[in-house]
Amino acid sequence: MMLEDKVTGFIEDLSSSRPVPGGGGASAAVGAFAAALGMMVANLTIGKKRYADVEEEVKERLKRLETLRDELIMLTDKDAEAFEPLSKAYGLPKETEEEKVRKDKIMEEALYEASLVPLKIMETLLKAADDLKFLGEKGSRIAVSDIGVGILFAQAALEGASLNVFINTKLMKNRERAEELNQKADVLIREGQALKAEIYGDVLEKIR
Repeated sequence: MMLEDKVTGFIEDLSSSRPVPGGGGASAAVGAFAAALGMMVANLTIGKKRYADVEEEVKERLKRLETLRDELIMLTDKDAEAFEPLSKAYGLPKETEEEKVRKDKIMEEALYEASLVPLKIMETLLKAADDLKFLGEKGSRIAVSDIGVGILFAQAALEGASLNVFINTKLMKNRERAEELNQKADVLIREGQALKAEIYGDVLEKIR
């Protein structure tokens, strides 16, 4: 089988009624596939005479994509870990005024922490998109369609992760802090959309 048990196990967990992994973890996983596709194109480029003049930079991009891929794999777990304190916070008692104050404080911090991981996923994907852009321009022409698939995965994952930011920030009582996170996510979405449009359009131009 082309998919290892670890991957199919993740899909099974994602299909279950358990709250994790969820959309954030799935976004990170899809992002890892995007980085992996970029790595494949880099590997297909290295060693070919036609691309000798860009080989050293392709090798650098390959190393960077490997780091980004591994980071996204790690972030699938980090997303689940960040949700656990939030899940526990929802279940805290709020019968007395003291309990309400304590729960609000813990909830606020848990919501903030749960927003940071999807933001990190988004930032990581934007870096991967930059490498995909370079490989779409300079990498093996026979694999340029895989760059197109990679950037579609990357942007879907980036915007998917943003939803996990917004669902948490909406519940935060510190609106200044929440809007700061929202604005960071909005900037990443816009930058990602611009890159996706450019890269995907370039790929289509080359293959149609």
